[in-house]
Amino acid sequence: MTEPLYRAHVMVCGGTGCKSLDPEDIAGALLAEVTRRGLADEVRVVSTGCRGFCSMGPIVVIHPDGIFYSAVHMKDVADIVEETLVKGRVVERLLYQEPISQQRLPKYEEIPFYGKQVRIALRNCGAINPDVIEEYIARGGYEALGRALTTMAPDQVIEAVKKSGLRGRGGAGFPTGLKWEFTRKAQANQKYLICNADEGDPGAFMDRSILEGDPHSVLEGMAIAAYAIGAREGYIYCRAEYPLAIQRLK
Repeated sequence: MTEPLYRAHVMVCGGTGCKSLDPEDIAGALLAEVTRRGLADEVRVVSTGCRGFCSMGPIVVIHPDGIFYSAVHMKDVADIVEETLVKGRVVERLLYQEPISQQRLPKYEEIPFYGKQVRIALRNCGAINPDVIEEYIARGGYEALGRALTTMAPDQVIEAVKKSGLRGRGGAGFPTGLKWEFTRKAQANQKYLICNADEGDPGAFMDRSILEGDPHSVLEGMAIAAYAIGAREGYIYCRAEYPLAIQRLK
């Protein structure tokens, strides 16, 4: 069964930041209103991971035009469907207001906060449904794993990681390729790969954002690392205070 073609995709941030600002099910309400208006075959509502601009949440982005709505609440749902999805007009009060010029900016790519970023680790967060593997695959997901398993020996994978300059993000900045090399050379009958998804720093949630919004990237990275170092089992350590991250991983 082929996926229908939609004229609009409504991407609703489902990350912890936006949910903490409004715990109500905005995505569900939008879907219900879209269905009530007979637009379910034309408009797709997707709950995504974190967009990063948490102070402006809850955030809704409507494609293909990239319309960016901030501080969206349940009372705004009917207006979004009526004005934007039915009439093709923006809801002015929901547009991001640039603090210096006071100008309302209607599109995602016009917002300075995002214009200064090159999203690498978070490239899929906010752009896909994290519960749907096909959406991850559509954006190149699991291609690296496939390439590693079919065209590269473990030592070649390690060398590629060393050449990339990738370093640990825990503070010490230790070269990842060297860590993998040391681990591969270690003698053991059984090796385990551990993904440390715990965050001890107050207010930190870089790991949480990836787990909530792009969990398959974590699984793919773990599989590549396991192949490189010779591990056959992997574990993800995630704190209980991150229920959405755990739900997405499961």
